[in-house]
Amino acid sequence: MSHDALMMIPQGIVILLFISLGVRMGGLSIGLWGGVGVLVLVAVFGLAPGSVPISAMLIILTVVTAAGAMQAAGGIEYLVGIAQRLIRANPKRVTFIAPYVSWIFTMGAGTGNVYYSLLPVIYEVAHDNKIRPERPLAISPVASQLGITSSPVSAAMAAMVGLMAGVGFTIVDILAIVIPSTAVAIFAGALVMSFKGKSLENDPVYQARLAAGQVAPPEPIGDESGALPPEARRSAYLFLGAVAAIIFFGLFPGLRPGYVDASGTPGSMSMTQLIQVIMFTAAVLIIAFCKADPKDVPGTKIFTSGVIAVVALFGVAWMANTFIEAHRDTIIAGLGGVAEQFPMAIAFALFAVAALTTSQSSTTLAIIPIGLTLGIPPQYLIAMWPAVVGIYFFPANGGQIATINIDQTGTTKIGKFVINHSFFLPMVVCAVTAVCVGMAVATALYGTEGVSEEVLRSLSQ
Repeated sequence: MSHDALMMIPQGIVILLFISLGVRMGGLSIGLWGGVGVLVLVAVFGLAPGSVPISAMLIILTVVTAAGAMQAAGGIEYLVGIAQRLIRANPKRVTFIAPYVSWIFTMGAGTGNVYYSLLPVIYEVAHDNKIRPERPLAISPVASQLGITSSPVSAAMAAMVGLMAGVGFTIVDILAIVIPSTAVAIFAGALVMSFKGKSLENDPVYQARLAAGQVAPPEPIGDESGALPPEARRSAYLFLGAVAAIIFFGLFPGLRPGYVDASGTPGSMSMTQLIQVIMFTAAVLIIAFCKADPKDVPGTKIFTSGVIAVVALFGVAWMANTFIEAHRDTIIAGLGGVAEQFPMAIAFALFAVAALTTSQSSTTLAIIPIGLTLGIPPQYLIAMWPAVVGIYFFPANGGQIATINIDQTGTTKIGKFVINHSFFLPMVVCAVTAVCVGMAVATALYGTEGVSEEVLRSLSQ
């Protein structure tokens, strides 16, 4: 074993230790511990500080500013009202409808916070129709996380867009592969979950809770979307219009705003820049025409969670980049042989790192550049990208905990061995299905060509 490979062991232990401490403390702690990790890697091991994902952080900040303005204007409540009606429209199919609604609304909002508002509705509809609540409740948060990798305005997409821009793949190329693959994956996960566990009438845990009076009937949740002011609907349309504009400029790069720099060279705005200015514009329009008080925006749940995501991405990605950039040659040499024989190893790496960091954005920034450097075709890296749903491997995510707590029947739970929780099966089914379908879609749309030698040289530098 080389000296570099030997030094990776204690440094890797430090990284895992700080990540675990951050996950245990919760909130933005994982980002703070990431910063401590950078300090230790530099001061103790003498590594050079790695790069910071500035563009991705700025995109997250601008998106949550616009989304926070929408929430301040009542736009989130308006969207949740629509989601509630969709879920209640066919209650017997809630195991299939609920995850797709969670997926679609997460795609549009760019954050999984929308899912929390749907939780009571999903539970109520399932329980009232004698459907085992675990079935829709376990697949829906997984589908919501797949919506993160399918959203034009999510933090993870911000990271992916920046990485893929260097190899000529736009946000539209990413969505063309990820959306169909995750859509099929959700169906597969819902299908498997529709057969999961005993019905409520035959479930001993539920019957025991029912007999002991521990299960209260769910409180009816009214659809208040009709009582919302017109500004709520308008703010939602403005935000979704901004999302549509981002996709439009991704489809037609020739229509992006152009300029001539000081040297007289013409150019046009990059997608990362466009996403930022479009979202700021949307925020201004929502504040101006939807009666959203700018003072209320920083206090919204979406803005707060977005700032936490920025801190988490800052710290964890900085720590991971410090480690990876210091050992890039060793890591590439080690992964290169495996990836050459088994390219899907990158999917396993994405899944594993996501499980450890509980961050799709940080995982994206840590693993995708390695795949590009190894010469794996970008379309296949995009196809494997949904494997970051591995953040649900351990039942430590806020969405998992909230889902378990709302299910009074006891069907949605953490198992005796921790990882055998209710979300494990749909997570694995969705990850495997999304990657396999994505590989087929990527091949059909973009062929099998990889990264050119010139691009490889630039990436290695």
